[in-house]
Amino acid sequence: MAFSIAELKYVRRYIVGNEKPDQMPNEEKFRLQQEELNTALSRGGRIVGQEKNFYVLNLGEHQAALQYIVYHVGFERKPYWIHEESAAK
Repeated sequence: MAFSIAELKYVRRYIVGNEKPDQMPNEEKFRLQQEELNTALSRGGRIVGQEKNFYVLNLGEHQAALQYIVYHVGFERKPYWIHEESAAK
């Protein structure tokens, strides 16, 4: 089913991954982020953009690269089940 981006009036960012390098990765947090994204997509949201970000951590003599992805999900109007306080996380 085709859609026009002009029909979308509300876009929300969904972060999947550890976007804060000062915090340790948390698998439970990642699972909740994925569930929130999947809920938005199953309730009519459409992915209209994507950001892929990473940062490099120096751990003593070793380096680790951590990545997170931000999905921009568009809706025809703001869904009633989205609350502003959850968007500020």
